[in-house]
Amino acid sequence: GRARLSHTEPPAWAGRRGEEEEEEEGCYQIYPGHIRTTPLQKVLLAAGSAVMALRDPYRHDMVAVLGETTGCLALPNLRDKMKHHPEGYRILQERPRIRLSTLDMGRLRGLPDGTLGREYVRFLEDNKVSPDTRMPPKFVDDEELAYVIQRYREVHDLMHTLLGMPTNMLGEVVVKWFEAVQTGLPMCVLGAVFGPIRLSARKLQVLATELIPWAIRSGRNASFILNVYYEQRWEQPVESLREEIGIFPPP
Repeated sequence: GRARLSHTEPPAWAGRRGEEEEEEEGCYQIYPGHIRTTPLQKVLLAAGSAVMALRDPYRHDMVAVLGETTGCLALPNLRDKMKHHPEGYRILQERPRIRLSTLDMGRLRGLPDGTLGREYVRFLEDNKVSPDTRMPPKFVDDEELAYVIQRYREVHDLMHTLLGMPTNMLGEVVVKWFEAVQTGLPMCVLGAVFGPIRLSARKLQVLATELIPWAIRSGRNASFILNVYYEQRWEQPVESLREEIGIFPPP
């Protein structure tokens, strides 16, 4: 509701117009925070966010906007893959979230070394990152697809955990190659292709000869990463989950 600065009763027409304005705004907002944009606006947002993301790959807000404005073709495909898989379909129905408010961090810290939950928390603490930094979607014009890209963002750190990659530029590029093969999201493809331009010659050599081939093979071999209910796998050993999904051991 709107706070009033005066107790004076507004005219009747003012109340009706306010209600009509709220209804008009509501019909454009598919989910909380949604901003409806035209195709041209999406193109402009995609171009601007791509430039900013290339200048500073750690601008997660720009990377998020780029993912939403360029994923119109890939997201329905990801949603369909989830719908046609028992575990993925259950995720779509139950809409779990990976956030500090939904995680029992004490319990996860107490799990044995090598389990998904313990190694995920170790990754968060070692790299000083939080699942709450993932931005909510704004520019996806479908409520279900908005959840799909939100889910992708929230399992991104789990991809780092499963692939054994840190959050430095080398690790991010490797994860982006794996995700590009898995999802086909243009944002992942751009990050995989243009991310290495900031790496040293030595790291480029390691990336080209060892890490990229491994990430591509793992991405092709692995089952779809959004079809795993990670919240129910915290006690599973990482090695066991890698083997189940089809991710080859990191080089």
